[in-house]
Amino acid sequence: MPSETTADGPGESRPVAPPPTGPGLEPTLPVAAVARRLGIAPATLRTWDRRYGLGPTGHTTGRHRRYATADLARLELMRRALLKGAAPAEAADYALRVSADPTALADLELPDPHAIPAQARAGGPPRPVPPDAAPQVRALARAVLAMDDPAVSAALSGALAEHGVVWVWDELVVPVLAAVGVGWTSPAAAGSEVAHLLAECVLTEVMRATPPVRGEPRVLLCGAPGEPYALPLYVARAALAQRGVPVRMLGAALPVAALANAARRTGPAVVAVWAQATAHAEPKALRAVPTTRPRVRVLACGPGWATAGLSPTVEHLPGVGDTVERVDALSPRAAHSPGE
Repeated sequence: MPSETTADGPGESRPVAPPPTGPGLEPTLPVAAVARRLGIAPATLRTWDRRYGLGPTGHTTGRHRRYATADLARLELMRRALLKGAAPAEAADYALRVSADPTALADLELPDPHAIPAQARAGGPPRPVPPDAAPQVRALARAVLAMDDPAVSAALSGALAEHGVVWVWDELVVPVLAAVGVGWTSPAAAGSEVAHLLAECVLTEVMRATPPVRGEPRVLLCGAPGEPYALPLYVARAALAQRGVPVRMLGAALPVAALANAARRTGPAVVAVWAQATAHAEPKALRAVPTTRPRVRVLACGPGWATAGLSPTVEHLPGVGDTVERVDALSPRAAHSPGE
């Protein structure tokens, strides 16, 4: 029987034995099939395996990753937690704990990213930082709560230089907002001044971390109609620029007609539309993208699209990291030309 060839990363190619099959053996799925089933990029699966230990339990060095039923169930728990607003590390911990002890499923409530926190509804101030938060999260949260914007900017700048844009978003900014119990989806809520200060500092530092990129942009990045929350778009653009992917950014709350006209005039290979809130995740905006040859790849990005009833031709990418990985994978390679 001919051997297979691994494809776990760029430049890797070595012959390996095919997975065993036969009576009594559980059927397994390769990375590509699992990625299609979950609606995420194959690179995201490999990242979850490498960072959080959410790979196939039977995978050994020199073999293709092949996922069994239990592996799929664990990944679905991870995806469900992300769609509810959990940070990737929190979602992975949740998936691993629940898969080991299913009774924990009923005991764990994940945050709803669109809900106004209880203390905000009551008019109270942001809550103190939980003592079990990561040290970097605690330090940034303290600076945010003190409205000390120089300290916030310094913490973000240092983390960006050390870890990169996506890590800072997933592992620092989102957890800080969860830790202090406020968000910016309700401008009038108590404590929203904390979220706004953090958002402004994040935007400033992310813009500084965005290098110029040469080449004609073949990626169109925008917010769904009515979606005012644009910060994830700037984070994604910065991460893509660092990978040498030029992006045409149209910002938040792009009207349907403007999206259609922009796609028609610029001829993008990829159109990524971000919706943070379910109320703004309107599939008709995605259907407005003109049909072309070759086909434009349409990506519904952000947690708002989770229950939007998307067309099978549209990919849903719940997080910033997922969006960056998929856009990078779909972008015409000839367009990659980082600025000097």
